[in-house]
Order: sequence, then C-alpha cells, then structure tokens
Amino acid sequence: MTSLPIGLDRAKKTPLATQIYAAIRAAIESGQIAPDAKLPSWRDLAAQLGVSRGTVRLAYERLVDEQLAQSFGAAGTRVADRPAASPALALAPDAAPMPELFHAFGAKPLAFQMGVPAQDAFPYKLWSRLMTRAARQTAAAPVGYPDPRGDPELRREVAAYLGIARGIHAHASQVFITAGFAGALGLVLRALELGGKRAWFEDPGFPLTRTALALGGMTVAAVPVDAEGLDVAAGIRMAPDAALAVVTPGQQAPLGMTMSLARRHALLDWAGAHGAWVVEDDYLSELQLEGRAAPALASLDHGGRVLHIGTFSKTISPALRLGFLVVPMALARRVGDVAACLAPAPGATAQRAVAGFLRDGHYLRHLRRMKRLYAARRAALLRCLHDEAADALDVQATAGMAVVTRLRGHSSDVDVAARALGASMAPVPLSPWYVHAHGANGLLLGVTNADGRQLAADCRKLAALVREGNG
Repeated sequence: MTSLPIGLDRAKKTPLATQIYAAIRAAIESGQIAPDAKLPSWRDLAAQLGVSRGTVRLAYERLVDEQLAQSFGAAGTRVADRPAASPALALAPDAAPMPELFHAFGAKPLAFQMGVPAQDAFPYKLWSRLMTRAARQTAAAPVGYPDPRGDPELRREVAAYLGIARGIHAHASQVFITAGFAGALGLVLRALELGGKRAWFEDPGFPLTRTALALGGMTVAAVPVDAEGLDVAAGIRMAPDAALAVVTPGQQAPLGMTMSLARRHALLDWAGAHGAWVVEDDYLSELQLEGRAAPALASLDHGGRVLHIGTFSKTISPALRLGFLVVPMALARRVGDVAACLAPAPGATAQRAVAGFLRDGHYLRHLRRMKRLYAARRAALLRCLHDEAADALDVQATAGMAVVTRLRGHSSDVDVAARALGASMAPVPLSPWYVHAHGANGLLLGVTNADGRQLAADCRKLAALVREGNG
C-alpha cells in the first residue's frame, strides 16, 4: 500500500478526502490491494500525501462505512475480505447526487448550512392544521386528473402575492406550480428547446444551475458579476449570440448584490434585440434582511422575454419541493403542454396547504418574523466571527441569508468544508461556485440555523479547521 500512487489534484473542486477514498476504493476493487491488507495509519498516509490526518480519517471512515475496510482501533485498518462480484453484479453504490452541494438528504440542518429555513422557528402547529385540512379536501375531491399546471387556487394566490410583493402583474394562467426551482428550470429548458445553444451564466453562480444548463444541452458562457450584478457588456462580448441568460438580480447568489436598474434595462434590451430569453431566479423572493427588496426583474419586462422562477424552499420548507414559474402570456400554452406531458405539478395536498398559508395571510406574517430573526442571527454570527475567527476567516460580504468569508492562508475551502462535516457543521465552499476562480477560496456560512448557545464554539471549531489546513 505504501507504494500505491494516489494522485491528488488540489486544483480540482473534488474534496481531497474524496480523492483519497476514490483512489483506495479503485485499488481494492481492481485487486491491486488484496483482502486483509493493512492500510497505512492516518499519520503515515497524511505525511506521504501532504494532507491533514483528519482528511485521511474521513476517507478511511467512508471506506469502513461502505464495508470496503474494517477498523481495528489501535491495530489499524485492513481491507475487508469480500466475495468477488461477477461483472453483471458489479454495480456502483447508491451514492446521492451532487455530493458537492448536498451533504445529506432529509437530515436535520447543521450549523452554517445554507438553503434551509430556521428549524426552530417554523410554525409547526399552524402548518399541521393546514396540512390536515388540505389532506381532507384532497381525499374528498373528485377522482380525476388534476390540472398539470398546478392547483388553480394556489396559482391565483401566487399571482396575487407576486403583484403585491414583487411588482409582477400576471394572470393565474401564466403561473405554473413546479417541483421546486429544479423542476421550474427543467420545464423552461424543455419548453424553449434551447439544446445546442449558448447561455449566459453568472460567475460566480449556483453550481446546480450550471450543471442543469449543461445537461439541457446548452453551452455555458460564464459572465462575470461586479457591484452592479451581471456585467451585460461582458456577456455581449463573450457570447453575443446567446439564447438565454440565467440571473439572480434580487440578491446575487452567492455574493448578495442587487442588480442595478441600468443593468436590468441593458439585459432586457439585449434580450429583446436578439430574441433571447431571461430566466430570473428569485430564490429569496422578498426575504431581504435590510430595507425593502427591489422589485423583480420581470416587473420591468414589457417585451415578454423574462421567465420568473420562485420557490417556497427558503421561506417555508425545501421538503415541500414546491416552486413556481411565471411565463410571458405568449408562452403559456406551450409551457402548459410541456407540463402536461413531461412535468406535471406535484401532489395536491401540499399545494392546497400552501394556498391556505398564503390566502389567510400567514405567509406574509411568517416572512416578517423570519426577516427579524435572520437579521439578529446574522449580526450574532458576524460578532462571533470577529471575536473567535478573525485570524482565520475574513468576512467579505453579507449575502441574503449567508455570510461570505475568505480563508486566510492557503487552506483549501473544499477540504475545510469536508472536514467540517465531521464536526457537525456544514459551511459551503465558495470556489465551486466559480468557473474562472479568480483566487476564490472561501466559505459561505448560512445564518438561519445559527444556535446562539453554540455559535461561539462553532466559530472556534471552524477557525481551528482553517488553521489546521494552513499547517
């Protein structure tokens, strides 16, 4: 084993622990490492590869969890003795998709985790009543195919909410209920038939969106952002023939700036002149922690080029898998046909519960409470970072419900984030959000589930992981 070559590529976005695990696994499955062979100690392999012992430990623990190896405590770790699989049965393990974004599905949120609302502040009793009522309504409803565009009442409520909160004046016929943001984006890509064409994508930007565009057959042009949001002039220079632009104008993901009015008009002018489409990812809706949220980009669209996507994942719960898509009237029939054939709306019970949540005024009240709570938790996190981690983490910005930090020293943000999971923390590495790295090496720290009693200790642990990575 000591002679086994494990090539680590520190420029890759794959965590070092994952690279070590994959190399050893491949050697075990190919027979290069025999059953019952003793693996090097954490210390020895860490010294050989120039990584921390914690990184090797994570790789070994995954091998043990998958029964590829056995741990004997002080006696070391040995390769498990397993029967050889026939080629027909040599299937890949049931690995979760996109592990660089989602560390665990269905688990309780960890400290610093992004993309999930506060676990301790959700109105569970109220929501339980709404779900119970919705379940009774669904059970008593006529037995027939539901509208694939979504529950009519929910579509009306969403249209009304968007008119009040986001400045979008749309008819319910333009609103489609989807399986979250991913379902809405998939519906857009299918309806617009953009395979083989180019798309502008914010750099940095949400990695899932970038992957989705590629899976949809599009070539992604990574357009830089600055203090005013997407640099439209740079996009025109890079890919003037693009057929689509995907933007987060309300609060840029992940850096948090709001797209300026001049940039919004420039983007809409380009789309109108070139017959291109704009997807507005309004992932935080009006959940602006300071001041009033800017109106949606779609509120300025008089040429019918913007498709607006929103979601209830950040405001109610990602477990609902509910989002919505608002399209120009000219596209409503086409999108409706695609929804009916390929992507109908999710189950009726959750839709009816959300409709009641909006109709009875609970949603707006809930958002007001969450704004106050998240603002207080963000302020507490900033104080703790200043007091406990200033030598390891440099705060760059506050972005929506997260704090953007840069790592001091030469630690890898991907490696630090992977090791943090072992300490019950889930910061998000910043570098995978970039196509052109620009030296980005930082962590995104979610504020929604910051536990005031544990926050200082969590900041100290995170700073220690950064210092450990600096050697």
